[in-house]
Amino acid sequence: MKAISANIVRALNVGAIINCADNSGAKTLQIIGVKGYKGRRKRLAKAGVGDVIYVRVVKGEHKLKHQVHLAVIIRQKKEYRRPNGLRVCFEDNAAILVNKKFDPIASEIKGPVAKEVVERFLPIGKIASRVV
Repeated sequence: MKAISANIVRALNVGAIINCADNSGAKTLQIIGVKGYKGRRKRLAKAGVGDVIYVRVVKGEHKLKHQVHLAVIIRQKKEYRRPNGLRVCFEDNAAILVNKKFDPIASEIKGPVAKEVVERFLPIGKIASRVV
């Protein structure tokens, strides 16, 4: 896992409902934790593009529900700034399910993927249809 070049605004709190942008069978996900987050006591953890999160499946196939999964955020609505001065934002908040080695579980990703995610996780870039 490499460092991210952009200054990402952490805009997704624990408890947020986001879309699942892959064909794993999950439709919507709820964030229940952020991997590696270190913050103040009693403060809700936050996540942004390229962060690894713990999620539960809210809607989707029955075999995926009622379990904790790892996911990577690939899009967020809140704009963030890249080093070249460009500001990037997407239409929705979305993540894809990954395994413990951070390889995607699914075989395709619906919609665009942020460039920062592909820099950090190369296997996600291999199945992405568009990288923005």
